[in-house]
Amino acid sequence: MAVRPYWKGQIRLALVSIPVEIYSATRSGATIAFNQIHEPSGKRIKYEKVVPGIGPIDVADIVRGFEYAKDEYVLLDDDEIEGVKLESKKTLELTQFVEAHDIDAIYFEKPYYVVPADDLAEEAFIVLREALRRSRKIGLGQLAMRGREYVVSIKACGRGLVMETLRYADEVHKAASYFREIGDEDPDEDLLDLATTLIDKKTGKFDASDFHDRYVEALRELIERKKKGKTLNIESGGDGGDPRGSNVVDLMAALKKSIGDKSGAKAKPAAKKTAKPAAKKAAAKQPARKRA
Repeated sequence: MAVRPYWKGQIRLALVSIPVEIYSATRSGATIAFNQIHEPSGKRIKYEKVVPGIGPIDVADIVRGFEYAKDEYVLLDDDEIEGVKLESKKTLELTQFVEAHDIDAIYFEKPYYVVPADDLAEEAFIVLREALRRSRKIGLGQLAMRGREYVVSIKACGRGLVMETLRYADEVHKAASYFREIGDEDPDEDLLDLATTLIDKKTGKFDASDFHDRYVEALRELIERKKKGKTLNIESGGDGGDPRGSNVVDLMAALKKSIGDKSGAKAKPAAKKTAKPAAKKAAAKQPARKRA
């Protein structure tokens, strides 16, 4: 059966409209699905849709409702929701062009392949693709799909285009709130050189087929063993102490060992940096944190 497009419409650039079809570029990876089972009987647990005080109800009687106050709802049916007029339901207008590196990778969400809808659209489609490639720019616009409007980017990809949905600014947590406690001191140059050497040693071309889901494979192996009635040895995850253990002993020696330095010379641990007087004074003013 032919793959159905995820969205059909047109890309508009000023007065030029290009009929296109959009297809999902990714698919869900392999997963192990579990069901909830009533252990004494070995039967699967099922759920019914019920209304308090009424009991089980027919699925046909279910409509969507928006709660605007406690237990007060505005009811909407699918036709009313579908009837909301929004030009971006059928038209993706490219309103801005930016350098690819201007958008932080954290904003990119999901990719889609974009192809011309028919032979008549192909010429304009190719012109747009090559213009994006030559300018090394990506186009931005907004597109309504499956109940919401997305910010999207368009860029050249092989013979076609790739569209990626982007997260809105309010959907991304500000990094500063997570990173502010990390020190900004310059690292030791020798340690930095060793770490850079290790990165260079492990540098290569990305090939997605080099990676696979080892957790799913381990679960499948576990399931097969259980099916055959084999006993399982569940190893303890440790003594519950600090998971870092003693890894902070000698960073220099660990890095040298990682890159295959067999000199055996053990470097002296980097001297601990003492806090600046001003920093100590500021820290002293802060009340002690209560332990959880």
